Amino acid sequence: MASAPSTSSPNQWETKPDSVRGSELASDFTSSLNVDRRMYREDIAASIAHARMLGAQGIISTEDSAAIIEGLTAIRGEIEDGRFPWRPELEDIHMNVESRLFDLIGDVAGKLHTGRSRNDQVVTDFRLYVMRRAKESVAGCRRLQRVLLDQAAEHRTTLLPGYTHLQRAQPIVFGHAMMAYFEMLGRDAACFNAAYDSADMCSLGSGALAGTTYPIDREAVAQELGFSRISGNSMDAVSDRDFALDYLFAAVKTMMHLSRLAEDIVIWSSQEFGFARLSDAYSTGSSMMPQKRNPDYAELIRGRSGRVTGALMSMLMTLKGLPMTYNRDLQEDKQQLMDAADTVMSALEAATGMVGEMQIDAARASEAASDPALVATDIADRLVQKQGMPFREAYAKVKESIFSGNVDGTESVPEVSASDSVQMRDIPGGTSPKQVSVAVMRGYGELDAARLRGEW
Repeated sequence: MASAPSTSSPNQWETKPDSVRGSELASDFTSSLNVDRRMYREDIAASIAHARMLGAQGIISTEDSAAIIEGLTAIRGEIEDGRFPWRPELEDIHMNVESRLFDLIGDVAGKLHTGRSRNDQVVTDFRLYVMRRAKESVAGCRRLQRVLLDQAAEHRTTLLPGYTHLQRAQPIVFGHAMMAYFEMLGRDAACFNAAYDSADMCSLGSGALAGTTYPIDREAVAQELGFSRISGNSMDAVSDRDFALDYLFAAVKTMMHLSRLAEDIVIWSSQEFGFARLSDAYSTGSSMMPQKRNPDYAELIRGRSGRVTGALMSMLMTLKGLPMTYNRDLQEDKQQLMDAADTVMSALEAATGMVGEMQIDAARASEAASDPALVATDIADRLVQKQGMPFREAYAKVKESIFSGNVDGTESVPEVSASDSVQMRDIPGGTSPKQVSVAVMRGYGELDAARLRGEW
């Protein structure tokens, strides 16, 4: 299908003088405002903390410090109310805020940048932003864990075939499968917490790369901004983006786990399996085939995992060849991380709703789990336990019985049901209903503890 006609002239660059074309291209090429304006909270908070410290240290007067803080507070209100006069030609959030501060309070605004470089300002803002997104991501993991727990609690005795190589392997209970993903999401939350800790270091005071000659109080700034520590080397501080890599790795791992969950849901909800039914809110019909109910949300989660993996690879490629210290390449760090954070949060939200509203066809799942071949290992184990037969001999005997079509029990091959099979796996971490109940209760306790820590 032909694309819509452009509202601008196809020869717009040809109709402008070279000097105009060059200046506009340069401005567009170097601008990061459309990305870093999302860090306005962090930028203004860091500037307020810096201004307060400058006044407290006597580097600027307390009156000038108060005027700067008042102006910055007004700017934050303008941005939040949608009244801020953004100027794209000023390239980034930092210069836009500073320019507006001059408009509001005059030349006193120029004192804000005393003892500070855009290099340490940028990375401080970015660290605060990553800390905020890491906390949000932990909360998203915890909310998904909760609905997984609820499904596991409801289906502690619902039989389901367990698979290896996507072939029926052994009976499990559905709650055990849900608890597997609960465990994965717990590790993901821990990774996001680690990313938070990695970002939790104040870089302000590092200057452009060598520190500053002013008697600043770095600890006071860090404390006001909520950092637990300050950076130990100014060169490393302005060029370090390891904390962004840590967040992206956590995001990639989470999306990988969500993709696996989505794939299981796609399989379980297919007509061939029929173990699960997705609500209308998380499935869509076909534009041509009225009988279809497509698991689109699950498929989109699975598909978008690639975007987040690409963001991590992009960040690594940006960083791998940089000399010390700050280089403009680092402007490319934010767009990838912001998109990854948006993607992982929307995927967690979608998965939470999808799993929470998913209905399990217990009869269909139990029928599939009752395939006599699924208890072959249990029969071999019983031959070992009751007749003292070596396992390999028992294995061969059961295998022969299966291929002869006789697995319903003979004098030498005992009967075992799917229910027997799961009940016998009554060890910590096993699939017995008793052990799944224990795991569910432990899971609720873990989430209660996480809530007390303020994680969700």
